[in-house]
Amino acid sequence: MKRKLISAVLCVAMVATMLVGCGSKTEEAAAPAAEATEEAAPAEEAAPAEEAATEEAAPAEAGGLIGVAMPTKDLQRWNQDGTNMKAELEAAGYEVDLQYASNDVATQVSQIETMISNGCEALVIASIDGDSLGTPLAQAKEAGIPVIAYDRLIMNSDAVSYYATFDNYMVGTKQGEYIEEKLDLKNAAGPFNMEIFTGDPGDNNARFFYQGAMDVLQKYIDEGKIVVKSGSTEFADVATAEWSTEKAQNRMDAIISSNYNDGTKLDAVLCSNDSTAQGVTNAIDAAGMDAFPIITGQDCDITSVKNMIAGKQSMSIFKDTRTLATKTVEMVNALMTGGEAEVNDTETYDNGTGVIPSYLCEPVFADVSNYKELLIDSGYYTEDQLK
Repeated sequence: MKRKLISAVLCVAMVATMLVGCGSKTEEAAAPAAEATEEAAPAEEAAPAEEAATEEAAPAEAGGLIGVAMPTKDLQRWNQDGTNMKAELEAAGYEVDLQYASNDVATQVSQIETMISNGCEALVIASIDGDSLGTPLAQAKEAGIPVIAYDRLIMNSDAVSYYATFDNYMVGTKQGEYIEEKLDLKNAAGPFNMEIFTGDPGDNNARFFYQGAMDVLQKYIDEGKIVVKSGSTEFADVATAEWSTEKAQNRMDAIISSNYNDGTKLDAVLCSNDSTAQGVTNAIDAAGMDAFPIITGQDCDITSVKNMIAGKQSMSIFKDTRTLATKTVEMVNALMTGGEAEVNDTETYDNGTGVIPSYLCEPVFADVSNYKELLIDSGYYTEDQLK
């Protein structure tokens, strides 16, 4: 259906010598399948080619159902991502089928397959496990449905057209540099005690976060200026399945019991995101330690921002999901009109079938010195939400 409409549009565009323009968290569906079927009809009854060409700059007026697959509602950030994405797409005139999969791969696979059978014309997917979607994405490719990987790179599928994310290596770099600065590692003699928590091993981003931070901190570990008393420094040993707060807390409970119950000072905990940071904070609270170490995080979840204000968590990487949603909608527009989306990285993100054209939004860090400017003044949160 969509290919017929695009063909008509392109034909008229060529005759008129016009250039086609393009623009940039527990489980309910935003648009039931029955509605999706109803929404597919107007596109088949679209206006004649001349009218379609006139409205080409506003692809939403031609209609179109977009499937948005998010991993879970259990983490605040994915609720925000889904809400922002749906709002942006609807503002552009698209119908949206938004689904959350409760961090269950089989559920996400089923949801994507249903989106395909219900006539979605493009898919935006934040995968639970980047290697788990081969079968449904092969179906999407066969049906001519383009796919955008959202925030998490989908691996080993040639169905992926674009990748929209933040600079994930830079996220880790900023976390490592924050610890480096706050401990004055370039000048202080040390040693300082540090522990490491990163994310789900099935999330490709977790490796970028880890590597970015370790590229800053590894030299201090090698010099003995940083000591990891638990001995866990390799990615496989510090990964946290499902980015689970409970799992992070359980591991931190064990680390404190084995290494810090004698009063040994803990100076820093490198946490790749806020859910792991909250687990670490909970464990330190429960242990009754004298002071909180430097604790990093990511996503500026409300709980973690409150912890920052209370002096429990030191910082969190702010990734404005409104910006990411806007860039993703630009990609959708480009795919729906046969154009090309703006990208700023064509070298870094190889998913096993080739490098995926990517747009990397820049992350910044928030702490008690600047959170009001970044989070409240920008309208991301209200002051009351952080009380």
